[in-house]
Amino acid sequence: MKSHPFEVTILGTHSILLPKPAVQPFIDKDQKRVRVVATFEGRNVEIYAALMKRHGNYYIMFSKNNQKALGIFPNDYFELQLFEDTTKYGVELSEEFEAVLFSDHEAYQAFESLTDGKKRGIIYMIARYKNSQTRIDKSLLLCENLKRGIRDPRLLLKSF
Repeated sequence: MKSHPFEVTILGTHSILLPKPAVQPFIDKDQKRVRVVATFEGRNVEIYAALMKRHGNYYIMFSKNNQKALGIFPNDYFELQLFEDTTKYGVELSEEFEAVLFSDHEAYQAFESLTDGKKRGIIYMIARYKNSQTRIDKSLLLCENLKRGIRDPRLLLKSF
């Protein structure tokens, strides 16, 4: 499932008001998360976002980093297209984290016991590292800490 491309602009510092016709098919199927492709002057940014309802309208968040990557400024109009989120966790899992997680059943069970939001936060924690070896190292450390019972996100990437 996907929407037709549509034009939007940033409201405030980082939210985007979505047109109802683009969002309605996702709402009808009770899809609260979507994959978003933003396009501006030949640049694309792909993100995963939650459809948030405020005052009868639907919004997504579009961070300053995403705005910078796309090369947009306040009052610029750019194109968005929404797609069905087919990922298990609502965000892409890095190959490195997936391999480490699925090779350690105890860590996998600890990870699965977390709320969906904490799982996404952890996935983002690992994904922010650009180097593959760093992602592997951080994934191993994080899994060891999960097995120790550590659940505080601030402590998950610390050595003890």
